[in-house]
Amino acid sequence: MNLLVTTANSFYGYGGYGAYRYFDWTYLLVIAGLLISMIASANVKGTFNRYSKVRSMSGLTGAMAAQKVLQLSGIQDVRIEHISGNLTDHYDPRTKVLRLSDSTYSSNSVAAVCVAAHECGHAIQHQKSYGPLVLRSTLVPAANLGSTLAWPVFLMGLIFSMRPLLTVGIVLFSLAVLFQLVTLPVEFNASSRALKVLENGGILGDTELAGGKKVLGAAALTYVASLAASILQLLRLIILAGGRDRD
Repeated sequence: MNLLVTTANSFYGYGGYGAYRYFDWTYLLVIAGLLISMIASANVKGTFNRYSKVRSMSGLTGAMAAQKVLQLSGIQDVRIEHISGNLTDHYDPRTKVLRLSDSTYSSNSVAAVCVAAHECGHAIQHQKSYGPLVLRSTLVPAANLGSTLAWPVFLMGLIFSMRPLLTVGIVLFSLAVLFQLVTLPVEFNASSRALKVLENGGILGDTELAGGKKVLGAAALTYVASLAASILQLLRLIILAGGRDRD
């Protein structure tokens, strides 16, 4: 019985402090970040599913639309490939390959055409050496290093009470956050370029373009949500490091 009481007191605390004395409130920042990301993800999936049921009047599939967007943009050296998965579409600037997923490649929906055109937007950026895209590509090694080592280094700093390690961990995580920050203008610009070509090339009509803007807008918000979640996580690291200093 005494052991039980002692254990309970050590968990809840004496002197009326209650459980909150040991509750790490910074977990609320993590939870907030997760909620933001979940809402954004649900929004993009819902919007994509809605417009994936709307057939484009041109009848072009995602792959065909991508080919036309590249042609209208004067790009002849980008290869279009099919890749498995759902919304795994991406442009690889190293090999100049545009990969379209199952939900995009063969579908002739408004959503598929817009997603394919968005990836073409990245190819256009690459061709024109768009500044933020060049910067993002330069940051890739540092961002990968930061996302891999930030937490292990920071945790060692907490365990051994070594301020330099805490600082290094925060700096490393900041590199990953910086990468996400630079990603925002890249993604928004790619969508803007895509919609412009779709409109000027007559690939989508006015009503379809309105739906396309919703699809690409929802997709862009996932990047905003991801950045917000990472900033909250970075804030948590700073708060934890400050608390260790006070201890």
